Amino acid sequence: MKGIILHGGHGTRLRPLTHAGPKQLLPIANKPMSQYALEDLREAGIKEIAVILGDVYPEKVKEFYGDGTKFGVKISYVYQDRPKGISHAIRLCKEFIGSDRFVVFLGDNILRTGLVDYTKKFQDSKADAMILLCEVDDPSRFGIAELDGKKIKKIMEKPKNPPSNLAVIGVYFLTPKIFDIIDKLKPSWRGELEITEALQLLMESGNVIEYDTVTGWWKDTGTPEDILHANQLVLDSIGTPQQFQVNDWSEVRGNIIVGKNTTISRDSFITGPAIIGENCTVGPAVRLGPYVSVGNHVTIKKCDVENSIIMEGAKIDAKIHLVDSIIAHQSEIEDHSHPKKHQFLLGERSQIRL
Repeated sequence: MKGIILHGGHGTRLRPLTHAGPKQLLPIANKPMSQYALEDLREAGIKEIAVILGDVYPEKVKEFYGDGTKFGVKISYVYQDRPKGISHAIRLCKEFIGSDRFVVFLGDNILRTGLVDYTKKFQDSKADAMILLCEVDDPSRFGIAELDGKKIKKIMEKPKNPPSNLAVIGVYFLTPKIFDIIDKLKPSWRGELEITEALQLLMESGNVIEYDTVTGWWKDTGTPEDILHANQLVLDSIGTPQQFQVNDWSEVRGNIIVGKNTTISRDSFITGPAIIGENCTVGPAVRLGPYVSVGNHVTIKKCDVENSIIMEGAKIDAKIHLVDSIIAHQSEIEDHSHPKKHQFLLGERSQIRL
């Protein structure tokens, strides 16, 4: 089997975080969110992967992943000049896929249980496609599957009156039959070739589509709130048998991960779950956590931080209480005022003086 990771889209709901790079490279627990998809594919035995690049700093994606060697996979890059839909992105990979079965993984989705069991189920089946479903509280935001007993009755994109709460998550198991189906599609009102319409047409053409229901959790990280929630969910795994993969050189202290060459002052206090990257300086007088991710080369002084993400190279030297915040790469916060609570969403290289 082969894999496809979708790395396009403009990430408008995540601005200003996405002004300087694609949303799929934003870190969750110090790891780009699309890396979780890549590692899931690799652990499922899928080593040949095509990454679909959009028009938002595609060179940053290629710089990070390279040819895939350092991740134990082989990566090919396919360009999609502008967002034209998931089906359009899949169609661009027809030559890459050839006659193989394959998995499509949206790069801004994180799946708690991985792909191993689902991949095996699809490989052992005679299905022409398999989708993964997850119960959600707000089904109008997603593609939705309506079931008739144990069979899929209908698949639809973001219905105003959803017939079920079973979202079609961003992982699709497919065969090359899908390419002929996509060639028959017309753009939706959004100007895109919809994957839900392709799956519905595949089913109506007499092909077999199976499904499985996701256990654990699945997260679509489309908004800042989603990113912070995903960060919480991943950090909750620290120190458990199902812990997400971390760098070999990181030290795990209970439910706290600390990178090499990081110093924490004696008068600072860390409450897990939390992750702190390499070459960081924490202190003096810092209270960190719970649910905080700190990237590499970060300096934090005199502040309280909880339920937040601080990206690589940021500097905070202020008597403030940060909550529910995302501080982008190389941003700086400094002040000389009295302690206050603040909530920030800072784009790359922002500077704040309080």
